[in-house]
This record gives sequence, C-alpha cells and structure tokens, in this order.
Amino acid sequence: MEGVEDIVIAGAGLAGLATALGLHRKGVRSVVLESSATLRASGYAFTTWTNAFRALDALGVGDKIREHHLLYESGPHEIRCVKRNFLLETLESELPEGTIRYSSKIAAIDEEGDVKLLHMADGSIIKAKVLIGCDGVNSVVAKWLGLPKPIQSGRSATRGMAEYPDGHGFGPEMLQFIGQGFRSGVLPCSDTSVYWNYTWYPSPDDKDAEESVAKMRQHVLTKLRAAKIPLEALDVIERSEMSEVVSSPLRFRSPLSLVRGSISRGNVCVAGDAFHPMTPELGQGGCAALEDGVVLARCLGDAFAHGYACESVKAGLEKYADERRGRAIRLVTAAYVVGFVQQSNNTVVKFLREKFLSGLLAKLMVDMADFDCGEL
Repeated sequence: MEGVEDIVIAGAGLAGLATALGLHRKGVRSVVLESSATLRASGYAFTTWTNAFRALDALGVGDKIREHHLLYESGPHEIRCVKRNFLLETLESELPEGTIRYSSKIAAIDEEGDVKLLHMADGSIIKAKVLIGCDGVNSVVAKWLGLPKPIQSGRSATRGMAEYPDGHGFGPEMLQFIGQGFRSGVLPCSDTSVYWNYTWYPSPDDKDAEESVAKMRQHVLTKLRAAKIPLEALDVIERSEMSEVVSSPLRFRSPLSLVRGSISRGNVCVAGDAFHPMTPELGQGGCAALEDGVVLARCLGDAFAHGYACESVKAGLEKYADERRGRAIRLVTAAYVVGFVQQSNNTVVKFLREKFLSGLLAKLMVDMADFDCGEL
C-alpha cells in the first residue's frame, strides 16, 4: 500500500521507545508519533528493579544505564533509581534517525478497511497498518479500544530532583518514610543526583499548596518535619528542582476492566500507562512499560518475519495481550493494596501495618520484581 506506514506507535515514552527499539532490533521499521516538541521526562526518575533490567538487557541498553546509576545494596536483586530523561535519550539514540516525529498529536482515529486513519492535530492524516497506543494515562488509542477511563485513587504525588556537584553523601539505598496519611522516598540516582517523591491524601486545607512550586515544597517540608525525618532528607527537598506542574492525581486502571477489556483488537493495541496505569507504591509502572515493549516487539516482530500479513499481525497482538493481561492485573492490584495499607489512617490498618504487614508488603514488592519478560 503506497503511503501507508507499517507500524505507528503513539507516544515516545518508555513503552513507546522500548517497543520501537525492540522492533528495530528484529529488523522491523516503525514510526513513533510524539505530541510534544521534545522527549518528555516527566517524573524525573523511577525505581528500576531486576525485571526492568532484564528488559533493558533484552533491548541491548542495560549496561549503558548501569554505568550511570548507583546499584543499591539489595542482596540478589538489582535495584537502581534511573533518571527518566537519561533512559529515554539512551533508547532514542539507538533508533534510526527520523523514527520519532515530534509535535505529532493524534486527535482522532478512523478506519479504512484494515488500515487505521490517524487524524492529526495539525489537520494531516497518517495511515497505519498497525497502531500501538503508548500515549499515556489519557490515551486516545485506549479510548478507541473501549477501555474505561482510569480511576482516581484519592491520592496525589509530587516529586523533585536535587543535584550535589560535590557529592551527596547518601549510601546506595532507598530511604522510605511513612507518616500520617503520606509516604515519601529519597533515592540516590548517582553520586551527585538524588530523587525524591511524596504521595498523600489531599484535603481541602491543602489547596494553597497547589498554587506554586514554593508552596508545595513548603507543604511537603512541613509534613516531613512533623514526622521527624532526618535533616539530610529534608535538605534534598529544600534544594531540589520541581516541576511547574506541582502535583498530579494518582490514577489506576480498574483490574476488572483489564479482565474484560480489549487490550488489543485487530491491528491495534496498547502498552505502558495507556494499558495499565497504576499507583507508584511498587515502583513498577516504568518497569512494566519496559516489559511491555520487549514482549510486544517479540510478538509483533515475529508476525512481520515474512512481511506484513493482516492475520499474522492480529494473532501476534492477541498473543501479546494474552501474555501481558495477567501480569498487569497483578501489578495494578498489588500497587493499590500496598498504597492503601501504607498510607491509611485507619486505626486498625495502622496497627496491622506496624505489627504484622510491613514484612509482607516488602516481600510483595520483591516478588513483583522477580519477573523475566524474556528475550526478543
């Protein structure tokens, strides 16, 4: 078909670039449409567990990431806090020039036989034999598939990154603080960079905090000082860079909607946050997106082994959906449960958390990271 792209990936985030790179490794060309003018690195950094590094190794970039990020003292498990922009730039650098088309936002999707017509925000139309939605929590592709909107968890998050040109002095470990209705983490990325995050249940009294970065920073510091966390952790927040979007509501896809919903239909599927947005307590959102990319590239690359064939592509995407559905349901459910228990102010839940559940929650986090998505 003249003027039709074989594979179009919506979104140049972790899932989109991992899928594009996996396909490239298998000799299959794709085009990535990114709505922003440049790579977006919202979130600053994320915890990258053993399962994510298995995916990155499959993509051939694991060692490049390891070279620039501290390995935490975590026994047999590989845990690092990886800068999101560094990872995205690394994935991009491995792709053929021109793979990513920036300032390319999909406004609507139509069909012309088996071909998808992508109506772009600038008025142009792109035709695609295969459409992969990696376009985030507000995914246009997920909406087209009929997946329901993600659910508000009732919690919000803010985060930042602090730079210490002369070194920060933190050891290679994850510091976590749980207080009255909040959870916070301080995580060194390298010898000179430290990432922090803070999630909480907003109340009407917190409205002023949303007005500016300065007020949000003060809100977080006030809560953490009251919880008597170490001064060196407070210093990270005081000196950090924060996004102008001072906080974001935490949303997740209902596990029931993943049981019944269409992850793929015909020649269209979703991956990453477009597929399984989850709350951050397991530190698995980004890791799962990388897993998606490897599995999807494997299934779709095999389907393209002898060129494009509609039925082969549909079977490949169905195989991907079958492989990933159960994993996504477990991750989304576990993340929500861990977050509820960790941040609940209920007297009974707090008692059980402090006396019995802390060890079980830690084991659950490790168990979820002990996963191998396989090779390309």
